[in-house]
Amino acid sequence: MTTSDTAVHTQPFQAEVSELLHLMVHSVYSETDIFLRELVSNASDACDKLRYEAIASPALLGEGDALKIRIIPNKTVGTLAIADNGIGMERQELIDHLGTIARSGTKAFVSKLKEAKEGLGLIGQFGVGFYSAFMVADKIVVVSRRAGESDVWTWTSSGGSGFEIARASEEDAARVQRGTEIVLHLKDDAKKYLEAYEIERIVGAYSDNILFPIELVPEEGEPRQINSASALWQRSKSELTPEDYKKAYQQIASAFDDPAMTLHYRAEGRYSYAVLLFAPSTKPFDLFEPNRKGRVKLYVRRVFITDDADLLPGYLRFIRGVVDSEDLPLNISREMLQNNPQLAQIRKAVATRVLSELESLAEKDPENFAKIWEAFGAVLKEGIYEDFERREKLLALSRFTTTAGEKRSLKDVIADFKPNQTEIYYLVGDSIERLKSNPRLEAATARGIEVLLLSDPVDAFWTSMPSEFDGKPLKSLSQGDLNLDLIPRVDEADEAKDEPAADEAATIAVIKAALGERVSDVKASTRLTSSASCLVADSQGPSRELERILAQQNRGMRTKPILEINLRHPLVTAITKAQAGSKAVDDLSLLLLEQAQILDGELPEDPAAFAARLNRLVLQGLGG
Repeated sequence: MTTSDTAVHTQPFQAEVSELLHLMVHSVYSETDIFLRELVSNASDACDKLRYEAIASPALLGEGDALKIRIIPNKTVGTLAIADNGIGMERQELIDHLGTIARSGTKAFVSKLKEAKEGLGLIGQFGVGFYSAFMVADKIVVVSRRAGESDVWTWTSSGGSGFEIARASEEDAARVQRGTEIVLHLKDDAKKYLEAYEIERIVGAYSDNILFPIELVPEEGEPRQINSASALWQRSKSELTPEDYKKAYQQIASAFDDPAMTLHYRAEGRYSYAVLLFAPSTKPFDLFEPNRKGRVKLYVRRVFITDDADLLPGYLRFIRGVVDSEDLPLNISREMLQNNPQLAQIRKAVATRVLSELESLAEKDPENFAKIWEAFGAVLKEGIYEDFERREKLLALSRFTTTAGEKRSLKDVIADFKPNQTEIYYLVGDSIERLKSNPRLEAATARGIEVLLLSDPVDAFWTSMPSEFDGKPLKSLSQGDLNLDLIPRVDEADEAKDEPAADEAATIAVIKAALGERVSDVKASTRLTSSASCLVADSQGPSRELERILAQQNRGMRTKPILEINLRHPLVTAITKAQAGSKAVDDLSLLLLEQAQILDGELPEDPAAFAARLNRLVLQGLGG
């Protein structure tokens, strides 16, 4: 044993922890109940971990009491203790778990917490619940003995810049035979949490479904269990109320919102398992973390195994809940989880059932489905790109902003097809507002055709694959050739305006010569009715929006666009009339390209030259 192990060791907190603690210590939140829910939840996790490790090493459980959690108020000294006889922590684990936050996005979370009015809910959602205890305590002492170890360690902090680690006293070591005891020295304005009725109220509201007994140990009288300690997902739906499900969701997901969808069923047959899943109504902060990790917990016969089993595809990672198998082996390893055929069948069946439930919700309760789509629509659309087998089902679930309105389904769009229309048209861009003013819409608008306006980054990816819905192909208005001639215009008088005012071959040749290598081709447009020009991509390559996204990530090169021109526009006819090779032709041709770039949200290649050219043309028009 080294000197550093036996001496009191002072260590600073990780920078993010210090900032988080500052928020907690100086908290002005009126609702501080979250601290008890979070500490009880952590204690439950410790019991789960011991029960799982004891499958391979039964000696870890020893001869001690059954796994449980105790809450011990002491009015005499003003302390509240939360103790468990779970896995416990050794010295380095105390430093790692209570001194750092090993999670990506922590800085962003702290920033959000500063701004958010609902900050309490965010604490639980982001897994930093231990630190919420500093909202009610001015000093915290943690005593812990890891299962199977003889050493007992004490972690102490007053919520300042750091903490102390030391070997526990004989008295503390005798009291903590296994597991962890957290003693909160409560602030004067938090002494209400020493009252039995307050403790019972919070446990009843947030922790009733914790699977281990929670005992209240009063200063006088016998300890008594204050939670039901039952696996709610194993109970019959007829026994449960909406309030039961809400409490279970908030406990399982560490959330404060109401679930927008609840799915509870038992599968019987070749494999038996219970499922209790929830769709949140608000967006969690880890939704777009790069690992796209799911948050559904795997149990085997009520024993927690892992929350890292990827029980649902990545595009359903917003779903929270539990899957409890009756057939999987208790000692299943992470490697086995990846390749277990039984678990693969469960994954497939549960994902299908979730999508069916979302489908049913969309039909029967559009209001709650709208909440889910608002928060998670961009995530669900990842499945259109990734999951070929369920693409049609995901397209049916999708809701779109279109030129006709919001929250439109593809069934709605098809129902409003115009005469002779055979395709579903869409346009991809970086904002709805910019898409609504996009010149590529003009030909469709003239015919009253409804167009999907797609502005989520994922839209550029799933539309890059050939797609159809209900036998109707999805067609981009910004890629490849477009022919809407068979669909009549809303105003028949406009048909007469279709005759080009400029000679097509001659005009294109002049503009091509002026633009040179800046574009891959120049074509007469069937998309434009009032604008002079637009840029489109070839039908065989990626869309311009996908190219833009990939270029921003240094994952691809931009190809040269195709410039489409409106032969009826005065700017184009002016080019025809100008002398080939003149400065005016070059200026006007470049203006066609540059204004198309600006309408696409891009800067011209040379902004200074563009400004000079525009000034020159304006002055010419003014007779200067």
